[in-house]
Amino acid sequence: MIKAGVRIGLETHVTLPTNSKLFCSCSNVSKDDEEPNSRTCPVCLGHPGTKPQLNKRAVEIAIKMALVFNCEISKNSFFSRKTYFYPDLSKNFQITQYEIPLCQKGIATIKMDDIAKKIRIRRIHIEEDPAKITYQKESTFVDYNRSGSPLIEIVTEPDFATSKEARIYLQNLTGLLEYLGLMSGEDTNIMKSDANISLKGGNRVEVKNIGGVREVEKALKYEFLRQKNMMAKNIIPKRETRGWMDKLGISKSMRSKELEEDYGYIFEPDLPYICIDDKQISEQKKEIPELPEEKAKRFEKQFKLNEKTIERLVRYKDLADLFEFLCGKKIDSKTASSWTVGPLLKTLNWNNTRLSALDIKKEDVYKCLYNYTNKKHSDFVCEKIIQKMVEEALNKRDSSYDAIIKKYGFSSTKIDIEKIIKKILDENKEIFEEYKSGKEKALNYLVGMVMKETKGAAKPQEIKEKLAKM
Repeated sequence: MIKAGVRIGLETHVTLPTNSKLFCSCSNVSKDDEEPNSRTCPVCLGHPGTKPQLNKRAVEIAIKMALVFNCEISKNSFFSRKTYFYPDLSKNFQITQYEIPLCQKGIATIKMDDIAKKIRIRRIHIEEDPAKITYQKESTFVDYNRSGSPLIEIVTEPDFATSKEARIYLQNLTGLLEYLGLMSGEDTNIMKSDANISLKGGNRVEVKNIGGVREVEKALKYEFLRQKNMMAKNIIPKRETRGWMDKLGISKSMRSKELEEDYGYIFEPDLPYICIDDKQISEQKKEIPELPEEKAKRFEKQFKLNEKTIERLVRYKDLADLFEFLCGKKIDSKTASSWTVGPLLKTLNWNNTRLSALDIKKEDVYKCLYNYTNKKHSDFVCEKIIQKMVEEALNKRDSSYDAIIKKYGFSSTKIDIEKIIKKILDENKEIFEEYKSGKEKALNYLVGMVMKETKGAAKPQEIKEKLAKM
């Protein structure tokens, strides 16, 4: 954990899920097998004489984000040209907002160790994405397919004191984007962050283009230790921009940190002012769904769950939706929540995936829990079925409840455990005698044989209790 005397600010870029790019009609929907530079036109390639036209949907999404963070929305804002020379900018400038962004002065709240902390949002503005550069040993390639894709950049004040606080903020932001329908649980590539960090007495260092919430935390921890070790040797870290090498787990110097004046911002003459009125703001406000904080309050009142369980449920929209579906099918809230954020979430995390990324139907999870609540499945079997559902879905196979039961032979009917135990004892009389003489290995063997015979339907503790009576 990073200690006091540290100032951290984040600049997070979010790719917006619009159908077309920010200033032209080229598709903004990428495909895995698309050819490089195939989704381009003279506008997004920056050809002389071309005129950009603003994507209305991008502005609407930015207004929604402003409302979520209680930002001040500028009724009149405009675009500027941010000039710098790099292969990913065919125009040699980026169209962005600088002097008057669309949104300013918002608040995000994070909660850590049951203490709420407010993080100030400096600004939210719209800009275009540059192209993608691929470096190889002897060549550098540029793909302009994503050039001109719409982004919003969410810039915080340097209010984070620890890498953990930054991680929690980004986790909350990811959740908000999911609830707003701007990203899906499995699509983490739409969000990248630049992290600014300085230690007391040192200069601000920016670590660029960090993908993933956990990677931001790792980068901040590394950069804190790097700067701390330098200052322990009376070396003041210089103001610079560094790149995060995720595979190596280190940051690498890229260039000296530019000042804003170095970019030579000028008003973008080919685009008019963005004029926002109260009606537009009201329309976007109506479209904002129930967000995690509101859902948490409702869950507490409606289902009487504890705070920690609610926090884990509402963090992931797909799990919150599944939980409500199960409750609507008359699975009691305690059972629905404990299995959703227990075995199911544990299995998803183990496989580094999300429920929304898998072809698992809510009805099939319900069937499994229905048979569990009716004592047709033991805890062990129920958990195994859930694990197999995830496993089969990951491998693009039939993950339905019925298919799992058929393929793996899990019993969905009540079994006569006592009858099975007697059968096992008749077949293993010598082992049973060893068990009666107090040998633990004999007990474990018999329990294992019963578990195998019942395909895990019997609970180990139940088997032991029944053996003790024989």
